[in-house]
Amino acid sequence: MLKTIDTIQVGDTASFTKTISESDVYLYAGISGDFNPAHVNAVEAEKGMFKERIAHGMLTASFISTVLGVHLPGPGTIYLSQELSFKKPVKFGDTIEAKVEVIERIVEKNRLILRTTCTNQHGELVIDGKAMVMPPK
Repeated sequence: MLKTIDTIQVGDTASFTKTISESDVYLYAGISGDFNPAHVNAVEAEKGMFKERIAHGMLTASFISTVLGVHLPGPGTIYLSQELSFKKPVKFGDTIEAKVEVIERIVEKNRLILRTTCTNQHGELVIDGKAMVMPPK
């Protein structure tokens, strides 16, 4: 069933879970062009603040887009804006759950405001944010 502004309610949630692999990080680096040593060079990353390679923040944030475009609101959703706050690093092998929760409906403009979060397998918040989307009509 197509989810529209009329069928989505404040409090509705959806999520997507994925374990971050080394190949995910290298593929994202190749697609985005972000070859920061913190992500792709173990020797250099050991000298940094996290002492090991970490996943790109935007790779992790992209899981939010997955939830919005596939689950809630779902196919046909237009992503209008996103605020992000990166709280903790995501390490290779971490299992991340991206979750969205409808916090406001703006029916007259066909807009939804959603809290967007990503947590790791320990329940630790790694990304916190807020998105505005236009659900399909």
